[in-house]
Amino acid sequence: MLRHEFQPGRLVVGVFLTATGIAYAGDAAAWWHIESFAAAPVMVAGLFLAGVTAALARAIRRRGRAPKS
Repeated sequence: MLRHEFQPGRLVVGVFLTATGIAYAGDAAAWWHIESFAAAPVMVAGLFLAGVTAALARAIRRRGRAPKS
């Protein structure tokens, strides 16, 4: 199996997408009620946090690869 680079930004997006899906699945099963507009702020926040996380991870990786003199 080929190894790949860990990408924490994708992990954050996946967590927020999963949480949104679980919330709407609970609403569909009538366990609780979620307003129809609730997904938009959750997804915007998730995408923003994923972008910040990806930028930080990239900055940390680039700093670790700096040539040593």
